[in-house]
Amino acid sequence: RKMSKSLGNSPDPLQLIEKYSADGVRVGMLLCSPAGNDLLFDESLPEQGRNFTNKLWNAFRLVKSWQVEKDTRPTEASERAIVWFYERLKQGVREIEEDFNQYRISEALMTAYKLFWDEFSSWYLEIVKPEYQKPIDSRTYQSTIEMFEVLLKILHPFVPFITEEIWHLLKDRTAPGSTLMFEKAPSVKPIDNEKIKHFEQVKEIITFIRNTRAQLQISPKEKLALLINPLDYSSDFDPVILKLGNLSEIKMISEKPEGAVSLITAEAEYYIPVGELHNEEEELKKLNEELVYTRGFLESVMKKLNNDKFVGNAPQKVLDTEYKKKADAETRIKSLEERIALLSGN
Repeated sequence: RKMSKSLGNSPDPLQLIEKYSADGVRVGMLLCSPAGNDLLFDESLPEQGRNFTNKLWNAFRLVKSWQVEKDTRPTEASERAIVWFYERLKQGVREIEEDFNQYRISEALMTAYKLFWDEFSSWYLEIVKPEYQKPIDSRTYQSTIEMFEVLLKILHPFVPFITEEIWHLLKDRTAPGSTLMFEKAPSVKPIDNEKIKHFEQVKEIITFIRNTRAQLQISPKEKLALLINPLDYSSDFDPVILKLGNLSEIKMISEKPEGAVSLITAEAEYYIPVGELHNEEEELKKLNEELVYTRGFLESVMKKLNNDKFVGNAPQKVLDTEYKKKADAETRIKSLEERIALLSGN
């Protein structure tokens, strides 16, 4: 319902700030205010903003809890993660700069939000995080601090209070009047898009491995093998896949193996031999359920793409996303159908 003072249904900003923090309310307001649209406010939005600031603080606490050991080399997985995230960070800076230039403040926030939450916290920190009660090498730690500083600069316009606090706690700031407010925003730099593209493949592979474990109820501690029939596959990030997937090996093959769960993409065919680690009847049931869902999802995407009004008015970025959804769904359907046929003996 439309908010107004006469109806008495407008939120009290001071109460919202007391409940969700000033930073949380800023994020909530920006999340509901894309350019040119009405503000569809809901109290879950400042709550989401507060959760985001909690995520920022928890990431800071994690990084500062690491014991640093000098004169040790980064692991191969950490080296690859550093290379990837520096490129991803540059890409994020460029996207945010473009959003600001076109006054798309809400979109700039979402780009920064996802860059920190989805990429830095969920992927980068997971890769470089040392084993329990073990130290981290100084180079990886220093690179992580530098990346965190860039992220704080990016996020400062949206969550100024917590970023300023973390800025001073992350590293000693001894200069008089030192403040994040006066720091220069990160500048746009050339990007190695191939590194970013290859890491997107890595995400897909690791998600496939984790989903296989979940569906077949295989313990995360049990090591698996990953077999790859490559088409356009890059092995640059194999150390990352070995670590996050908890694999015993990654092996290139030329023929499809028997008794393996598969994932087929444009870059390669991936197989995980599961042998006697799963119940075929239970897997068939889950595969059929996923097939029904994926077909329904593809149908919903095709309704959009077959709608001339949608195709004619949607920005190219949105159309590209929908076409990617279509291609991914078609690939997944083919993979599911092949797996079902194999288990059914057809």
